[in-house]
Amino acid sequence: MGRRKKPELLMPAGSLEGLKTAVIFGADAVYIGGEAFGLRAKAKNFSPEEMAQGIAFAHGKGVKVYVTANILARNDDLEGAAAYFQELRDMEPERCDALIISDPGMFAIAREVWPEVEIHISTQANNTNYRTYQFWWKLGAKRVVSARELSLEEIHTIRERIPEEMEIESFVQGSMCISYSGRCLLSNYFTGRDANQGSCTHPCRWKYAVVEETRPGEYLPVYENERGTYIFNSKDLCMIEHIPELAEAGIDSLKIEGRMKTALYIATMARTYRKAIDDYFISEECYRENMDWYRAEIAKCTYRQFTTGFYFGKPSRETQIYDESTYVNEYIYLGNIEEVAAPWPQGTRKEENCVLARFGQRNKFSVGEAIEIMKPDGRNVPVTVEGMYNADGEPVESCPHARQTVWVKLSETPCPGDLLRVANVAKD
Repeated sequence: MGRRKKPELLMPAGSLEGLKTAVIFGADAVYIGGEAFGLRAKAKNFSPEEMAQGIAFAHGKGVKVYVTANILARNDDLEGAAAYFQELRDMEPERCDALIISDPGMFAIAREVWPEVEIHISTQANNTNYRTYQFWWKLGAKRVVSARELSLEEIHTIRERIPEEMEIESFVQGSMCISYSGRCLLSNYFTGRDANQGSCTHPCRWKYAVVEETRPGEYLPVYENERGTYIFNSKDLCMIEHIPELAEAGIDSLKIEGRMKTALYIATMARTYRKAIDDYFISEECYRENMDWYRAEIAKCTYRQFTTGFYFGKPSRETQIYDESTYVNEYIYLGNIEEVAAPWPQGTRKEENCVLARFGQRNKFSVGEAIEIMKPDGRNVPVTVEGMYNADGEPVESCPHARQTVWVKLSETPCPGDLLRVANVAKD
C-alpha cells in the first residue's frame, strides 16, 4: 500500500480552555488568534498573557501552536502589524511555531520583522493551483492551505508539482462558507461587519425569499416551501470516512474548523479524528472496523448535517439545507475537570470523606442526574451525580449559574482534563 506519512491533526481554539482541551484530546497542533488581525473577531481570542500561557502548555505536551494574522488588510491595519509581529517574536517563555497569513502586505511585514518565522498561507488567499503554491514557496512560505473548492484529485496534482518539503493543509471538518475561499461580502453589505476583517455575522444562514421588482412586498419562496428558503445554508464538511483518500492525496495537515465552537466540540473532533488517523496508520482494517464509533461520536456534538464538500467533485443541491438553519445538538457541554481532591481541599467544609472533582460549570445539571465522563482515550463513562458543592463547600442540589465553580462527587472518579457532558433529552 502506498500510504504516505501520517498527517498532522490541526485543531482550532478560540480560548485558553479550548487550547488545553485540544491538546489533551489529541491535537498535533492548534491554531489560535490574538486580539488583532485574525478572522474570528467574535471569538474570545487570546491576550498576550493567555497566548504565552497557552503556547507553554502546548509545547509542554509536544503540540505546536500557529497564530492567525489572516485578515485582508486595509491601509490602517498595516500600521500596527509590525508591532504585533514584534510582540509575537519576543514572546516569553516561548514563541509560536508559525503564523497564518493571507495578505501579501502582511506577509512582507512579517518577513521583515521576524525573518526566521515559519509562515502558512491561509485559505483566504485563494490557493487553487500548483503555480500559486510554487509562488508562495519561492517567497519563503512553508505551507499553503488549500482552497475548499479543490477536489482530492486537484490536491494530488498539486502535491506532485511542488517541493517535497512544502506542506499542504486542508480543511476536513466544520462549517462551509457560501463564498469562494471564504471571501464573502454579504455580512459587510447587510450589517457593516466585514467577514474579511474577522467580523462575519453569517448571513448565509439567514432565511431568504425572492421579490419581483414590480411587486414589492410579495415574497416568493426560492424553493417550494411556504416558509422561504435557507438557500445559502451549506451542510457541514465531514471527512471522517475518508482518511485514506486524504492521506493518499498527500495532505500534510488535516484542519478542523471551529474557533467559535465549545470545548465539547473541540474535544469530540480531536478525539475522533485522532483515533481515526491512528487506526488507519495501524491498518486500514482497523480503521474500517471502528467506523461506526467515529460516526457515532461525531454525531454527539453540534453540527448541521454533513457533506464531503468539493473533495469528490462539484457539490449538488443535496449539500445545501433549504428548510432550516438550526444545528443538531445531541449532547450538552457541562465543563472540564480542573482538579480532583481527596478528601476536601483544605479550608472548605468537609461534608464527607470522598473524592471530589472541581470544574467551571457551563450548563445546569443536578444531583441525581445521569451524565457522562468523556475521556481523551476514547472511553465514555456513564456516571451519576451523587453530590454537589459550591466553591465554599456548601451542599447544593444544582448549579444554575453559568461558569460557577462547582465540586461534584460522581459514581466514578474522573481525572483532570476529562470533560463532562449530558445527553440533550430536550431534542426528543
